[in-house]
Amino acid sequence: MILRVNKLHKRFVTASSTREVLRDITFEVAEGEFVCIVGYSGAGKTTLINLVAGLLRHDGGEILFEGRATDGPSLERSLIFQNYSLLPWLSALANVELAVAQRIPEAPKSEVAARARRYLQMVKLGHALDRRPGELSGGMRQRVSLARGLAMEPKLLLLDEPLSALDALTRAELQEELIRIQQEEKRTVLMITNDVDEAILLADRIIPMSAGPGATLGEPVAVRLRRPSDRRALNFNPDYQHARKAIISYLLNNGPGQRPRSAVPPVLQPLAFSLQPSEEVA
Repeated sequence: MILRVNKLHKRFVTASSTREVLRDITFEVAEGEFVCIVGYSGAGKTTLINLVAGLLRHDGGEILFEGRATDGPSLERSLIFQNYSLLPWLSALANVELAVAQRIPEAPKSEVAARARRYLQMVKLGHALDRRPGELSGGMRQRVSLARGLAMEPKLLLLDEPLSALDALTRAELQEELIRIQQEEKRTVLMITNDVDEAILLADRIIPMSAGPGATLGEPVAVRLRRPSDRRALNFNPDYQHARKAIISYLLNNGPGQRPRSAVPPVLQPLAFSLQPSEEVA
């Protein structure tokens, strides 16, 4: 396993209160695997992925990356945020070059530029290398952000709901790009999302998260779909139905204000199922 998270706890402390965000979080990610953690907005998913990235410190438990305890951020664990986080005065190419130069500071400029171009072409932006973020659409900016994360060639790519701000058509297009890139690159990916159907479409394995405070994880659900998949046929695919039924059952039974209980299969509808905010944590 490239990543092991064991009995992780996290709380936020203010002058007037202490709030438990995550409780007894335990899971693993194998090398080359695409894992999605899906849960309600505000449950603590972003807090969890920031802990794995080393941007926050946990209050209990352990995070092991390649068998060693993590101690702060690492270029081996690249995080792509919900917002684009691009430097507005630099071109798309220069934004990606900046990340590559940080990853391989000893490399000549020609090699840095070649790698940046390669990944921008991979996300279908070879025609927009010289455009600045203000000249790009939201979907194109997110492609630059994805290219930047991939160009660093991390051992673990962390995705913090990178498609959540996009319109439905652009989001579907980038989902297909993620599937294609994952198949080509065989990259190890840990992604968080509140969209159950997106998780099933992308991931090899899905781990549902209960609503906070004190969010916990349910049993992982394996996804046995051939990729790329025909979206029009998914609703009639028994593997898709099985995964969706198991995930939604857990989430509905462990939602805001509910005590954990045994899963009761809900009535399934062939529509996108996204989780609405409970109480915003991170």
